[in-house]
Amino acid sequence: MKSLHRAWIVAAVAFVAILGAAGFRATPGVLITPLEDAFGWSRGTISLAVSVNLMLYGLCAPFAAALMDRLGMRRVVACALLLVAIGSGLTVFMTASWQLIALWGVLVGLGTGSMALVFAATLTDRWFVRHRGLVTGVLTAGGATGQLIFLPVLAHLTQTQGWRWASVTVAAAALAVVPLVWFLLRDTPEEIGLTALGATEPVVRTPAEGAAARAVRVLRDAARTRPFWYLAVGFAICGASTNGLVGTHFIPAAHDHGMPETTAASLLAVIGVFDIAGTVVSGWLSDRVDPRLLLVVYYGLRGLSLLVLPRLFAATTEPSMLVFIVFYGLDWVATVPPTVALCRRIFGADGAVVFGWVFASHQVGAAVVATVAGVTRDHLGNYDLAWYGAGVLCLFAALMSSRIVTRVRDRREAGILVG
Repeated sequence: MKSLHRAWIVAAVAFVAILGAAGFRATPGVLITPLEDAFGWSRGTISLAVSVNLMLYGLCAPFAAALMDRLGMRRVVACALLLVAIGSGLTVFMTASWQLIALWGVLVGLGTGSMALVFAATLTDRWFVRHRGLVTGVLTAGGATGQLIFLPVLAHLTQTQGWRWASVTVAAAALAVVPLVWFLLRDTPEEIGLTALGATEPVVRTPAEGAAARAVRVLRDAARTRPFWYLAVGFAICGASTNGLVGTHFIPAAHDHGMPETTAASLLAVIGVFDIAGTVVSGWLSDRVDPRLLLVVYYGLRGLSLLVLPRLFAATTEPSMLVFIVFYGLDWVATVPPTVALCRRIFGADGAVVFGWVFASHQVGAAVVATVAGVTRDHLGNYDLAWYGAGVLCLFAALMSSRIVTRVRDRREAGILVG
């Protein structure tokens, strides 16, 4: 009987780490209303902490990808988990809003950002040649699984025991994953005398520059091409319409219409259930279908669904809302596998770091909209304008995705912008 390739064990460990990172990052959505009640902070103020979290979650990603090349995935991910544990654990002692920004915004943002989707891109580049798109989809779905596991549990803890118990739970979960990462994750197959799954010969990796220098150099080179900007702006809109808006404000928006927070958190978790299926299928399709076409379809359908969402909120879970949850869940992060595939196809060996910068734009979009939506709610009394605006932006992202070209070797076809 043929033995299991070590790549699958490494991917399983990465799945657990990514699962935890997504669950940790999504927790502020559960805490918005409890913190509002406990401290009297406005929704806009609390959303600012979420925005800092989202911003750092994205901006540290390209540097984390380069650090993984320099120091190894195992060290980077283990340190990231420790940051999450410290940031979340210390929030139980906070008394001012700036402390929320420093702890949940800065520390947890940096920690979860170092385990973001660039981790999945780096791992699949190193450990897989065969099944690369499929594994990217599965690891991406780990984010949805984290949301599925953590949100209902944390919502229940917050409602029955108080928000501090939710923070302690996140800290304990992050610490529990550290030994798993340290003892089972390996940086490359060559490190233990193997080759990547599907590869015929080992690859010698010798980084020639520092992590920060490489991240900046890759950004400078990529930013000279139109495909990068189409991917980056499209992914910024992706972040705005998922993490920034739905992930952060769906629970308080549903609560505004009389729905209990535990019910709203469960609906958001159901999005995670269907996102697992949607993202895995998207990864499988990315190996077989033009990734640009997939992005056009995903963004277009997401935009249409957001345009109808404001009419679906109610105090109880209506069938129309369940239809939205299923439909939106299938599309939640289905955009990731084709985006990773395009970065790899266009930018070659720098594809993982380029995706780090594209992912940074995803989180910048999410951060901006997280605050804008909170301020909109404070001033208008509802989120309707935010839902409609995000829907229109998604349709624009679909249009941009249709204009991406994939052969940057041809300067005229790639649309080099500078030099």
